[in-house]
Amino acid sequence: LASDEHGDPIHQLEYRISRLEGVLRLNKMITESGGKIFATNGKKADFDATVEKCKEAGGSIATPNSPGENDAILYFVKYFNTYAYLGIKQSLIPGRFQLLNGAQLGYTNWYSNEPSGKGEE
Repeated sequence: LASDEHGDPIHQLEYRISRLEGVLRLNKMITESGGKIFATNGKKADFDATVEKCKEAGGSIATPNSPGENDAILYFVKYFNTYAYLGIKQSLIPGRFQLLNGAQLGYTNWYSNEPSGKGEE
């Protein structure tokens, strides 16, 4: 990148990233919490396709680790009026869940009598 009115190449990149993030926010495609960016393409897909798309984008499927991150995911659920897949799976113990890599969950926010696996967790 050539130097121009926006300064050195690093500042130019920061400026361009800021503009792109602004467009994505306007289109309700990204939000952030706790220094993490949560994004969606707004399309419906199955779990495996969702995991793959997240990897292709250089990220991972969302796993909330705090109330703020949970709210960031809920933002998309409400905006698109649909469910969201999370980066968790049922463990070998029925009714217990864990991260996809097998680690224990550090944060949960289930409704009463959930998770049931019926989509209303």
